[in-house]
Amino acid sequence: MKTAVRLLFGLCFAVLAARGETLVVATYNIENYNLSDRMTADGYEKAYPKPETEKTALRAVIRALHADILMLEEMGPQPYLDELRRDLAREGIDYPYVFLLDGPDPDRHVALLSKRPWKSATPHVDLDFPYFGGREKVRRGVLEATFATVDGEITVWALHLKSRFTERADDMFSARARAGEATAIRNAILKKFPVPATARFLIVGDFNEGTAGKPVQYFLRRGATDAAFVLPAVDAHGEVWTEFYAKEQVYSALDHILVSPALRAAVRGGRARIFDSPETAAASDHRPVVVTLDFPVPAGPN
Repeated sequence: MKTAVRLLFGLCFAVLAARGETLVVATYNIENYNLSDRMTADGYEKAYPKPETEKTALRAVIRALHADILMLEEMGPQPYLDELRRDLAREGIDYPYVFLLDGPDPDRHVALLSKRPWKSATPHVDLDFPYFGGREKVRRGVLEATFATVDGEITVWALHLKSRFTERADDMFSARARAGEATAIRNAILKKFPVPATARFLIVGDFNEGTAGKPVQYFLRRGATDAAFVLPAVDAHGEVWTEFYAKEQVYSALDHILVSPALRAAVRGGRARIFDSPETAAASDHRPVVVTLDFPVPAGPN
């Protein structure tokens, strides 16, 4: 049986190699798919699960994304990821490969749903940075996942930087903590890919920061080295926001997809897109960001 599966996988890969390949990658903060304090129809509830109406809308969004690789933020512990995968399968969407990044934050995790096997999936949970005379860990870590394509390997780095909730009066909006997390993650990426000009990777997730902010800018370069580029992203109406903070009625662009120099040419249209189906408003306070990568038929010998 294992031999037959290997032969089938090899045949499928050979077919893809003959015609090129398209890969859809998405990042999506799914807003507390866990037990969390919430306002409900019955009032304020502590340690309350994500409402079924939100889960139903969320699955509709995921079905419509048609993502081959889906990185999620604010996923709960493993049973919640198993539930989402199981419910999607019942509705005809099979993500056979899943990975939960079990980082220092016990409640909100980065997770991976994939329709294809990865070559490697590496959780980085021990990254830290200097913070007010001590060391602070990157709260949700970063997930490194590498996939084979007909045009060579690509690596997706998925993150969820510190929220803007202020925990210290001397670090307003947690800006310093978020910048420290970004620097630690960027250094880990450049340790793996010291020459980004020839590396093929994406950096995706909820940065809790606009593209002009220091945390995003730190990912783009280190010194004179260009490490990545932000992909511009808009929705079907030309709007650029990815998060709506209902309490203050504020729209922000906090979720991004960055691409390494060597992978930039594979990005369809040179940009990402913000997915904005009607169900997004009920599913989460964020909207997904999606990129399509096109890999040509590998050049043969002359």
